[in-house]
Amino acid sequence: MTSSIRRGRGMAAVVGTAAVALVLSACSSDSGDSDSGSGDGGDTAASGEIDCSVYEEFGDLSGTEVNVYTSIVEPESDQQKESYVPFEECTGVTVNYEGSREFEAQLLVRLQAGNAPDVAYMPQPGLLSTIVHDFSDQVVPAGDATVSMVDEYFTESWKGFGTVDGTFYAAPLGSNGKSFVWYSPSAFSDAGYEVPTTWDELMQLSETIASDTGAPPWCAGVESGDATGWPGTDFIEDVVVRHVGVEGYEAWYTHEAAFNAPEYVESWDIAGEILKNPEMVNGGLGDVTSVATTSWTDAGYPILDGNCYLHRAANFYQTQWPEGTTVAEDGDVWAFYMPAMNEDTKPMLVGGEFVLAFDDRPEVQAFQTYLASADWANNKAKATPGGGWVSANSGLDPANLGTDFDRLVWETLSSDEYTAVFDGSDLMPGAVGAGTFWTGVVDWLTGATSQEVTDSIEAGWPN
Repeated sequence: MTSSIRRGRGMAAVVGTAAVALVLSACSSDSGDSDSGSGDGGDTAASGEIDCSVYEEFGDLSGTEVNVYTSIVEPESDQQKESYVPFEECTGVTVNYEGSREFEAQLLVRLQAGNAPDVAYMPQPGLLSTIVHDFSDQVVPAGDATVSMVDEYFTESWKGFGTVDGTFYAAPLGSNGKSFVWYSPSAFSDAGYEVPTTWDELMQLSETIASDTGAPPWCAGVESGDATGWPGTDFIEDVVVRHVGVEGYEAWYTHEAAFNAPEYVESWDIAGEILKNPEMVNGGLGDVTSVATTSWTDAGYPILDGNCYLHRAANFYQTQWPEGTTVAEDGDVWAFYMPAMNEDTKPMLVGGEFVLAFDDRPEVQAFQTYLASADWANNKAKATPGGGWVSANSGLDPANLGTDFDRLVWETLSSDEYTAVFDGSDLMPGAVGAGTFWTGVVDWLTGATSQEVTDSIEAGWPN
């Protein structure tokens, strides 16, 4: 899916962000010493001083509240809440944050009950489309100020992901690069392994590691509460776009081609050469079927103790490594681009969240606009010194990103060398992308064939 960093670990939290801020000095209306206005976001809470001049357009919103519902939970939720502090301090708004690992299911329950949040961070454009169509009386199109921000800082393709039937609803938030394979640089160096640059080299390396160690080189896990299965859909999507190309991939997620067409069944089988092969997976965690029950947050950990060598996961997995893990080219872990299968293109699976409003109160509209701004993107980057977060916002200064790996991801996402393709399950109808595709992955990992699973998903595709 996801992503986005939409799958964090931890319990749901409902907290006003002002309550978690560190001691702040009074807001300053003097922008003379501020570097805001150039896309840098000005001084943030972390620096002890906030330039409030950049928030004057929102006016005085003292005493108001905005309720946010999202799938972004601990530890990423803390950084989200810190990034709201300048907006809260300068406008007087209190942002009440609620994160849930059951977001996709529970948001629909809330909407059916007429209990919509003010704002929700949508991790799937497909789910966004479903909500706009099924709950048209509750959603609110983005206001003019938000539209202006998006037009200034995002490409048309990113704006398109938040658009339904020609109406723009949801502004982009964070962005993810998903086509990465994590590994231990020291383990590679000690064994004389080189980072593969083609798919054939990746498979040859996997076979070599299995032969050298007598153990499966890959570790994986797709358990994620009500969203169990989504990491497997990411893996499948990475293989599909590499196997059938970008146009074939687009035909697949738009259903212009059948989900169970032969070339896509073959893609599942190619993925199965890793995820269903007992010689390849699940290093340090169990047999093949353990992939279905291993938490995605912990699935890469065997790399740290030498029981696994390869783990495919998005850039935001950086935040899931245990405290004290060094993420660096010469550190405990690093990641390389998941190689393409041909030389024609280098696809990069991407994802992100989109800010959908369910109310048009001034404070809600102001918050949505803030989240689309360069000020927020840079505040969020500064609030995430540990890394694991990037944005497609062109006003983001990469110097503000927390780690070298974040900058690598930013460079990859912005490079013409790679072709960005959005997470397919996020673009499918919600019943598939956040439903039968997820459960189909679990069925596949626990015994069903590629043909059986794709047939079932195709049969259940909504009209």
